[in-house]
Amino acid sequence: MSLRGHRPLLLLVTEQLTSSVGRQVTALALPLLAIAHLSAGPLGASGLMVMTYLPGVLLSPLIGITVDRARLRRLLVTATWAQVPVVGSVPIAAALDGLTWPHLLTVAAVSGALNSAQSVALQSCLPRVVSSQQLLAANSSLTGARTAGLIGGPALGGLLIGIVDPAPALLVECAAYLIGGSLFLALPAALNRPVDQAGADAKSRIDALREGLAVIRRETLLRRQALAAAGLNLGGGAGSGLFILYASQELGLPSGQLGIVYAAYAVGMGAGVLLASSITRALGMARAIQVCALGAGAALFLIPAASLGLAFPVLVLYELLFGLLATVWSIAMTTGRQLITPAHLLGRVNAFLQAVLTATLPVGALVGGGLASHVGIVPVLIGAAAVALAGASSLWFPRDLLATVERTAQTP
Repeated sequence: MSLRGHRPLLLLVTEQLTSSVGRQVTALALPLLAIAHLSAGPLGASGLMVMTYLPGVLLSPLIGITVDRARLRRLLVTATWAQVPVVGSVPIAAALDGLTWPHLLTVAAVSGALNSAQSVALQSCLPRVVSSQQLLAANSSLTGARTAGLIGGPALGGLLIGIVDPAPALLVECAAYLIGGSLFLALPAALNRPVDQAGADAKSRIDALREGLAVIRRETLLRRQALAAAGLNLGGGAGSGLFILYASQELGLPSGQLGIVYAAYAVGMGAGVLLASSITRALGMARAIQVCALGAGAALFLIPAASLGLAFPVLVLYELLFGLLATVWSIAMTTGRQLITPAHLLGRVNAFLQAVLTATLPVGALVGGGLASHVGIVPVLIGAAAVALAGASSLWFPRDLLATVERTAQTP
């Protein structure tokens, strides 16, 4: 069934594009603001990044329960519009010369928590506005919108910061949140009917959390998805944390070639968005999940392989392959999770898996950096690729692990 002219999906895609651009501007402006106004060093910049992710990880159980019980449209609007005074307080404080570290860290934490809540709510919202047969294409569309934001956002942020101080550039994200909340407000009113109203009346939050964890314990696929995601993010985080240092100092890539390498990742992601449906149809959803996860893990071995020669083309190939395969895997796996998880538990399951994804990436970067100072970068990169491949391999056992997803995806 075609999604052309599907109004709710168009609203969601537009919001994702707008908010992605805004967040990328802020991701560039906030650290530069800390450097310019608060003389931030490496520790301060790292602390700012940690505070952006940590609340979403710690609050994931509460976020999941809230999403399952909430009026989704109201929650999406509230979480989005609440960002305006939070983020907007930073340029106001900077203009009054009153910006402090506690203020900036609090903004990073609150904004990060709101972003986590919105992300979980959006994943739970999508199966309620499109049919199960449209989920894969819908997830591809949302990923495509976010990818466009990843490409355009940093460029816009760099341009704005070059013209004005980093603080006023944050107003771009405020405007994006105002627009995003309005788009969410135009979603169908039916989303304001909680799918777990009975559970909200009958269960405590502890009981609701246990119910969500019971689904993850019962569904082997959900546990393996968490394991695969953890492996890929631990390995990928270690590789990402060391990548610039490795490419520029050990491989001697000039900045121009390094820019092309990073652009290749965006090209790979874009190809993944365009080809996700075709690859899934050709292989079947189950096999596409397995093959693409394994391929993304194996692609990480190309990073240390670049030290053997032909560094520039090898790293370009890595970025293209990893961007393509990881994107298709993410789209197919998100769709599979939405297909097999009961609607009234989707928020809790999404929140748990998002916490795994969010927590393992910085852990991988931190552990990889610590180990590299003792044993060298290349051995750590090889180990990181092995961890990622091992995690992805868990999706291949037992042989019928993804049978439920395949049957559900084929059900008319």
